[in-house]
Amino acid sequence: MRYIVRAIKYFVQISITMTLILLILMSLKLVSWDVNVAFANGWNSVFIILGMFAAVSAIYPLFGYGKRQIVARGEPSGHIDIIKNAMEEKGYELFATADDGAMKFRLRSIFARIFRLWEDVVTITPNLEGFSVEGLSRDIARIASSLTFRLRNDG
Repeated sequence: MRYIVRAIKYFVQISITMTLILLILMSLKLVSWDVNVAFANGWNSVFIILGMFAAVSAIYPLFGYGKRQIVARGEPSGHIDIIKNAMEEKGYELFATADDGAMKFRLRSIFARIFRLWEDVVTITPNLEGFSVEGLSRDIARIASSLTFRLRNDG
């Protein structure tokens, strides 16, 4: 279900962005306001473009979200403060903690949260090897490398 919601969010975001770009081009008179002139096949082209947006939106959540492993020595509870401080420095705030020790962080900046369509949650869960970090691929890449560095130097 979450996958479908993410795909729909991306479809809407891509569609709105491209519509705004097209409206700007039309208002600058770089593109005709007539759909049959602006697109080679008129409305058929519009539906083909929307189909391509839907295809990209359906595939993106596969690559846009992931999980990384962070190796940490010692007891996970001994690393909690290091993780919290590192996440705060990256602009995240802790908003939920589960019974299994999983911590959920979200961006503090409302602008960044809106830009990411409220898909900004990073979950850090303790496990046997250390921690797993789950969230947007581009975010977890820099978070995982930062946490790995900090945990190796402080642990």
